[in-house]
Amino acid sequence: MVDKITVDWERAREFVTGDDLEALRSRLEEAGKKLVEKTGPGKEFLGWLDLPVKGIGALGAIEEEAARIRAEAEALVVIGIGGSYLGARAVIEALSDPGRPPIIYYAGHNLSAEHLGKVREQIKSKRVFLNVISKSGTTTEPGIAFRILREEMEKTYGKDLASRRIIATTDASKGALRSLAEKEGYRTFVIPDDVGGRFSVLTPVGLLPIAAAGIDIRKLLEGAAALTPLSDVSNLIDEPSGLYAALRYVLYLKGKGMEIMAVWNDRLKYVAEWWKQLFGESEGKEGRGIFPASVTFPTDLHSLGQWIQEGPRDFFETFLLIRENAFRMEIPRADDDLDGLSYLAGKDIGEVCMKACEGTAMAHQSGHVPCLSINMPELSAFYLGQLLYLFERAVALGGYLLGINPFDQPGVEAYKKNMFRLLGKPGS
Repeated sequence: MVDKITVDWERAREFVTGDDLEALRSRLEEAGKKLVEKTGPGKEFLGWLDLPVKGIGALGAIEEEAARIRAEAEALVVIGIGGSYLGARAVIEALSDPGRPPIIYYAGHNLSAEHLGKVREQIKSKRVFLNVISKSGTTTEPGIAFRILREEMEKTYGKDLASRRIIATTDASKGALRSLAEKEGYRTFVIPDDVGGRFSVLTPVGLLPIAAAGIDIRKLLEGAAALTPLSDVSNLIDEPSGLYAALRYVLYLKGKGMEIMAVWNDRLKYVAEWWKQLFGESEGKEGRGIFPASVTFPTDLHSLGQWIQEGPRDFFETFLLIRENAFRMEIPRADDDLDGLSYLAGKDIGEVCMKACEGTAMAHQSGHVPCLSINMPELSAFYLGQLLYLFERAVALGGYLLGINPFDQPGVEAYKKNMFRLLGKPGS
């Protein structure tokens, strides 16, 4: 039997009781039914629910294109913003071998001339592919990056050869990028109409760059599919995504309006970045929602640790842990023991890290911080796929508990309207 990711709330019992969770059972069941039966707000954007099972049958073309990229390219530039790149980057940063080509670069997620100029310089001496990801093709940040890098590609390779090295992941039939791709002959992959950007990591949006980085995307989907099916919604409170959603909601009702995701492995930094977009954009509406923040421990224990230990008590903490680490490094002995660390000689650094984690949880609990933990058996494509899908289900359930539509993002348009007007965009 394959282990599954678990959610532990032992260190939050000062704030959450079994009765609190039991009282939510029927509401969680109702939320689950809305997902399964597709009757809740945003029901037209629930295609992500079926991806772990249905997506496996459509991987051949993605794997074939990824193999072509690995064979013909030393670098792949992924151009996108938000959900168009964060999911892929989360998986690639967590699982890829940094020294194995193609090197993955990211562009279009900021408006930094310095960053884009650096990417342009870094790829000049390399064989390059571009993967531009946009539903419409008119989003400002990736649009600017693509215009500049496309010009560079056409100068380097000539227009015809450049077109063979540009891949567009976009709408199936409409939009500026779809029109351009058909005009120039780019290879294309489709963003499903019923999957929003922040839920798109298990579509070609995420799977093509992930596969190009040499990661097993079938294992990613298999891990997601191994999460308990939503068919029996009466037991959601006993299932990891339902339990996580319920714990967050109880803590929110008790005045904990911020969640700090603490990762204990640097490879998971971008998983936390992806998680912040998923939960922030899904929940922050109508004056409701939990503010998502993240830290990397033990590094941030020496900066934000003080605030977490003794600052305002209006947040809770979730530790993202890996039970078994593949890399081991033993601490050596030193005859002089000037650093006073001989008591650690012979121990693995991973063991020291786990004790630091345990000690931190104890300290924060004593400081009256509710501490949850999400425990992954190991860092692998299988369990990372399971984790991403767990978070997607949890935020959907949590959104329905909050009484909002977790699948739209009306507030994102506010800054764009002002920016377009200030820049003099026609019609703004």
